[in-house]
Amino acid sequence: MSKRSAEDDLSGNGSTSHTAIKTNKDSLPTTTNGKEEEPDNMDIGEFEDPYGDEFESDEEIIELDDNNDEEDDDMIDENSTQAKIEELEAKEQEQQQQSSIYLPHKSKPLGPDEVLEADPTVYEMLHKINLPWPCLTVDILPDSLGNERRSYPATVYLATATQAAKAKDNELLAMKASSLAKTLVKDENEEDEEDEDDDDDVDSDPILDSESIPLRHTTNRIRVSPHAQQTGEYLTASMSENGEVYIFDLLAQYKAFDTPGYMIPKSSKRPIHTIRAHGNVEGYGLDWSPLVNTGALLSGDMSGRIYLTNRTTSSWTTDKTPFFASQSSIEDIQWSTGETTVFATGGCDGYIRIWDTRSKKHKPALSVIASKSDVNVISWSSKINHLLASGHDDGSWGVWDLRNFTNNTTSNPSPVANYDFHKSPITSISFNPLDESIIAVSSEDNTVTLWDLAVEADDEEISQQRKEAQELHDIPPQLLFVHWQRDVKDVRWHPQIPGCLVSTGGDGLNIWKTISV
Repeated sequence: MSKRSAEDDLSGNGSTSHTAIKTNKDSLPTTTNGKEEEPDNMDIGEFEDPYGDEFESDEEIIELDDNNDEEDDDMIDENSTQAKIEELEAKEQEQQQQSSIYLPHKSKPLGPDEVLEADPTVYEMLHKINLPWPCLTVDILPDSLGNERRSYPATVYLATATQAAKAKDNELLAMKASSLAKTLVKDENEEDEEDEDDDDDVDSDPILDSESIPLRHTTNRIRVSPHAQQTGEYLTASMSENGEVYIFDLLAQYKAFDTPGYMIPKSSKRPIHTIRAHGNVEGYGLDWSPLVNTGALLSGDMSGRIYLTNRTTSSWTTDKTPFFASQSSIEDIQWSTGETTVFATGGCDGYIRIWDTRSKKHKPALSVIASKSDVNVISWSSKINHLLASGHDDGSWGVWDLRNFTNNTTSNPSPVANYDFHKSPITSISFNPLDESIIAVSSEDNTVTLWDLAVEADDEEISQQRKEAQELHDIPPQLLFVHWQRDVKDVRWHPQIPGCLVSTGGDGLNIWKTISV
């Protein structure tokens, strides 16, 4: 990606400044300076000799010294050619200086007047949503528009919550982003292999509709029940910095987006239930069970306590006895995608713990040291139930095979994959729900990276590319893409739009999709 002055920044299609490094199974990251090249083979038409071939002269023909003329012409041609070569070399050197692979931990920091420019040829879709306040968390609202959606313009329903300067200004936001056009810019010489749908060519501005619910405190994490379409309830839990967990039903807000004239009842702007079991202790761990559609919610706080709240026929019930193993903060919670009673936690003590809600002792069944630093985030694979990913405070992240976890305290299993590409704390990690080998990782280095664990490290083409470019030695072959977003905190895959991600950070929300996934 190229560095350039902010004054020269381009705008359009809601795009923002990012860095993008793309690889796939056949190639390693490349960069572009974001400038369109002029075609080399421009048709300038045919020239005709105005004098024709029958030109005759009655004048005396004067013969000149051919040898001198040829020498002069050769000298002029040689000098001209040399000048052109030097000019091209200078331009190439300048482009190399301006365009380089951006590595968050190695590249030169941006200057005060510089921004990173997104390469429009590697994003199939890239849109930015500005918000009045930063948001620490975001989640997807399931919709009824169908699964495996690949056509454009796209529509995305979201839920997020703010981190306002004053507590009273905070709010929960339900949003509908529609008319999200395809933003991919193709090479002029690239031939389309297949005809694009008519909808793909729609050139319209994105439309954003939003409904707000006032909150009194910053929301550390927000999670939406995945069963909304089946149950008709858009159960949404928000964990506040004051220690309370609010449960809302956003069905009325969702309905208002698609029903002209619909008035949202005042009752829909109040929580249907509040969990106060954590007292005044704030927390970050929050997750809905993907297998219990009636509503099963886990919440963990900074004192190490985990509470289970279940939905009954008439009300919500929170177990008074917390799950507890250590006074270290519970940073993240993930329900198992294959067992209704099993969940995992990551904590500030560096442990990943596996729990069973049927345990009367409310103690973990398995405990594994995952990192010498905090385990900030975890993600359970929805495709392969025995795989769990964890992101750590030292910037490393790994993937674990839970079949290797044992009660043997003398030995500790090793991750099946481990990476230290990021040098700043990991803020979010998520398996692609539609592709078990793809993982999204966000970090405090202002990037979201996409990884393909199926890529082989000893690929012949990859080895050759590493020999040709020294800077590629620092890039793992499994790295697919790098997306730049300032102060990125949370990233979520859209389960109904393959390859689509929503990330939140200091510059608002980004809705994007790369050509790599």
